Amino acid sequence: MPIDLDHYDTRILAELQADARLSMAELGRRVHLSQPAVTERVRKLEAAGVITGYRATVNLGALGYGIRAIMRVGRAEYNRVIKVLQATPEVVNAYNVTGEDSWIFEIAVIDVAHLDAVVTRFCILTETSTSIILNPAREHQIMLPPRREDVKPPIKKVENA
Repeated sequence: MPIDLDHYDTRILAELQADARLSMAELGRRVHLSQPAVTERVRKLEAAGVITGYRATVNLGALGYGIRAIMRVGRAEYNRVIKVLQATPEVVNAYNVTGEDSWIFEIAVIDVAHLDAVVTRFCILTETSTSIILNPAREHQIMLPPRREDVKPPIKKVENA
């Protein structure tokens, strides 16, 4: 059940998602609250499970990973996929999903030969399909609580009489 967030909480979330290294004093200045007040609000957001952690965003290319790809993995025994997944550090993100595929992985590899080696680990289990990411159009989107007024109703079909 989502918690009730006010304008200050929403601003705090936006600022921390943009830069989690902000000091509490600077965060307070940006959202127009005192340092103790903003610190208390951040602690409450953490305690409520809204803020679940802080991390550095890493440029994978700068680390030597020249290729990022999305790999779709078909139906396979869950535990077998998990076992291979745990032994594959190149998988950056892994999602168990509904639909034609059972899994979607984001992987980072050095080159095409490395890509082939990683994909092969999963091809042994089931069918896979891989797409190389050419250009990420959006990553790490700042997310705020949804507002009903922002949700557009579906387009209604007009049927001929």
